[in-house]
Amino acid sequence: MKFYFYTLLAVLYALSIQGCQSDDIDSGIPMNENVVLEIPSYFPELTYDFAAYPLTNNGIRLGRKLFYDGRLSADNTIACAFCHLQENAFTHHGHALSHGINDKIGIRNTPSLNNVGFYTNFSWDGAIHQLDEFSIIPITTDFEMDETMENILQKLSADAGYKALFKKVYNTDQINGRQVLNALSQFMVTMISASSPYDHVMQKRQRFSVEEEKGYALFQKNCASCHQGALQTDFSFRDNGLTYNPRTEDVGRMRVSLDAKDSLKFRVPSLRNVELTAPYMHDGRFRTLEAVLKHYTEDLRPNPNLDPAFKNADGSIGLRLNTDEQKAIIAFLKTLTDNDFISRPALAEPF
Repeated sequence: MKFYFYTLLAVLYALSIQGCQSDDIDSGIPMNENVVLEIPSYFPELTYDFAAYPLTNNGIRLGRKLFYDGRLSADNTIACAFCHLQENAFTHHGHALSHGINDKIGIRNTPSLNNVGFYTNFSWDGAIHQLDEFSIIPITTDFEMDETMENILQKLSADAGYKALFKKVYNTDQINGRQVLNALSQFMVTMISASSPYDHVMQKRQRFSVEEEKGYALFQKNCASCHQGALQTDFSFRDNGLTYNPRTEDVGRMRVSLDAKDSLKFRVPSLRNVELTAPYMHDGRFRTLEAVLKHYTEDLRPNPNLDPAFKNADGSIGLRLNTDEQKAIIAFLKTLTDNDFISRPALAEPF
């Protein structure tokens, strides 16, 4: 069984070495060679459009530089990495809602970026369906980065280092918005988390403990109808019995579809590295995994659009899990923590 993207490892090693060097693009490393990502056999297909923009070493490097650059925001202080911290699987750990320029508070919890190259939709309401378009939302939203692409292009075009690197990647002297968004995507598509204990078990390199095995079986029975497959999500939109939050006034998928049947439906998140990404839910209302399972077992609300997965044959709602079973599920969820991913030098801020 193939494990990990062997070609990419050499590339990321080169990028990590460069991160401690200057931004000289004539380093002798073949930075414009195409990168081929190899992934575990039990993963879904990548959705990134390689035909439109081939993944290259220089493209990844440019995207990484942009991801950590505060100049993508109106006040030049808020980078993508401000809300997407590597050590927390690229989430804003401890913050219920996203933070933006001038200490503005958003309406949703910052989602993880691990494995976004496999996603079929983006944002809690699925407003975006291509990774190359995803970054425009935080960049232009007034309570996040609050910047315009026109201003960003002016800033980048005034930087000789950026101009040279954009030319290396896109073979043009003119920087445009699509290039900026694609470069960010090229970096984010390398954010593959596939080296957790769960992966090692899937690859038959180790075994679950007794409690983890119990938790896995319970997870498959009670949770996997929504949290499916290697990424633990089916990318659907579901009402999971949360009460409406008057602070954020967020109706979820209905904001996109304008269909009342989608009210309070939010995208099923991936559970990769879930141990590291608290607080939980679209509005960050739960601070622990224990609180999440308490919600699903005791506190579900019979909303009009409550997902059928939570409805029992006797008319009751909620998962039927005792305390020990909930602990076992949490033990399994912790096997999804990928320590390599959160410490990989090539994903860190370049210096």
